[in-house]
Amino acid sequence: MARDSSATRARLLDAAFAEFAAYGIAGARVDRIAEAAQANKRLIYVYFGNKEELFDAVLQRALETGSETVPFDAEDLPGYAGAVFDHLVERPSLMRLVAWKQLERPGVTEAEAESYRGKVAAVERAQRAGRIDPAPDPADLLTLVMGLSQSWFGAVGGPAAGESEAGWSPERLARHRAAVVESVRRVTAPAPAAPS
Repeated sequence: MARDSSATRARLLDAAFAEFAAYGIAGARVDRIAEAAQANKRLIYVYFGNKEELFDAVLQRALETGSETVPFDAEDLPGYAGAVFDHLVERPSLMRLVAWKQLERPGVTEAEAESYRGKVAAVERAQRAGRIDPAPDPADLLTLVMGLSQSWFGAVGGPAAGESEAGWSPERLARHRAAVVESVRRVTAPAPAAPS
């Protein structure tokens, strides 16, 4: 019984991810989510409470999946940026989900804040160790790295434009990924030691 319950929850979360990414919280319809998940609509309320709590569960699951798929490495920010880019190529609708979150629920959850603080602290440690440029503020540097990693997905006609779009060619994606990684490498590289 627990196995069926777990499978139903997963189907509901998958269907809700697609629905929220397409329509946001206000435009999402519980009926469509239940139908897409091949589940009873009542189960959404049993498992998640209401539509807003379902959105929170979808977003939390997406953040956890991202953290597991793309572990943060402050000492290899170019590699991290490339891995974030790859993750978004595999799941371009994630950027639409995040955009809806920012529009409809602009506050920061404690889980988001804790994750951000941990990353900023790791960047600061890498700066003190001389692994990355110590000049920029660690929070500013992290913001820049994330912005570069995600920038192509917000471009007009970019990879996140919609599931119906043909998408970018593998060659074009590879060029953009290389540009992201190189840009982050330049921004984070420690200054060369002065000649003695």
